[in-house]
Amino acid sequence: MTNFKLPETRYATSGDFSIAYQVLGDRPIDLILVPGLFSHIDFLHELPGYTAFLRRLSHFARVVTFDKRGQGLSDRIDGAPSLEDRMDDLRAIMDVIGSRRAVLLGVSEGCPMSVLFAATYPERVSHLILFGGFASAADRMPNDVWQSHVEQTLKNWGTGETVRRVAPSQVSNPEAVAQFAKYERLSSSPGALRTVLYIHRKIDVTSILPTVRVPTLVLHNRTDAQVPVALGRELAQNITDARYIEYPVGDHYAWLGNTDALHGDIEEFVTGHRQNFSGELERVLTTVLFTDIVESTRNAAEIGDKHWRHVLDSHDQLAQQIISKHRGILVKNTGDGILATFDGPGRAVRCALALGSATKQIGLPLRAGLHTGEIEIRGKDIGGIAVHAAARVMAQSAANEVLVSRVVTDLVAGAGLRFSERGSFELKGLPGKWDLFAATE
Repeated sequence: MTNFKLPETRYATSGDFSIAYQVLGDRPIDLILVPGLFSHIDFLHELPGYTAFLRRLSHFARVVTFDKRGQGLSDRIDGAPSLEDRMDDLRAIMDVIGSRRAVLLGVSEGCPMSVLFAATYPERVSHLILFGGFASAADRMPNDVWQSHVEQTLKNWGTGETVRRVAPSQVSNPEAVAQFAKYERLSSSPGALRTVLYIHRKIDVTSILPTVRVPTLVLHNRTDAQVPVALGRELAQNITDARYIEYPVGDHYAWLGNTDALHGDIEEFVTGHRQNFSGELERVLTTVLFTDIVESTRNAAEIGDKHWRHVLDSHDQLAQQIISKHRGILVKNTGDGILATFDGPGRAVRCALALGSATKQIGLPLRAGLHTGEIEIRGKDIGGIAVHAAARVMAQSAANEVLVSRVVTDLVAGAGLRFSERGSFELKGLPGKWDLFAATE
């Protein structure tokens, strides 16, 4: 995993539709994550915990994610896909990646389709895992409550309101709410969502639960605010020999919070054992930001050491405030710049732009460079190729410019940021040529 790269989006053809999917890892076991109500496989990597969740699974499986037709990066449709349509899409993805048999990990609304697929095509499913799921959508809330719930959801769509139900642990984090708001808008329009909600309301696979014959694991958080835990218990009770695990606390989204037990339970169910990842936690995927004050030596000589110290103090204070606002980690001050890390490339780019604007107002032109990759945690410091890459990208930057590598632009597609090509460069100590881009909002 030392050469980790974020997965690229590809397309499978299902009838007349193109279905977007991503593949992470190359293990012999295939694990396909079946999404819930809405998804956007590119932007999900911006949400905290998501990429780390998939990476952990990829230690023992080739992990496949996809957007169902009508959602995210897959083709839009009139109406909403039926469970049969979605099964066709899943088979199309399995065929195009050469997967004869896979583990299905259904999440939320993805659980009923996963159940139906496993019952219909048992020869293509080795294990069935259902997280935060249900058999009958109508059981989630009474009809009169559900009607008002739909109208409220549509009214607030695109504001991040869903975070209160799917990730209440993030409600007090404005940056997280803003990310969820963008995730909603990129996943689906309100009109399309209305159609999906009304069709999903009719889903009921209760009658076929006893026909499921593949090994099944049902997982649910007791504090799930989106799908009552009673529905998870009922789901497990009606599937022959299903194993049920209930966690005392947790959000509706599987990748948030402390996921060690969840990962271990999934791996043990599929492989028969669980690994200890205490050492692996010292390597993480992150976006690295380097900044540098342009011509700092000349400026220090012109205004004197004492005045320059006051200027640097102002710079450091601004950097700390702006990095914290964008949910980054200030690793260290480099004398005339900073090194910081972010768990989302979009926030990292916006932080660099905001910091550049703020320091320009106090007479300090900055140059900045960003790259997303795997870093090594070394106490309070960091290391690794991604750190060197970000530093080399910054070295190509001009005054008041934020340069990023191509991987950053790929990850923030649809996030409202704009980039101008700056050409291909040979970066000292790094192989090949690197395409660099200047960022603006």
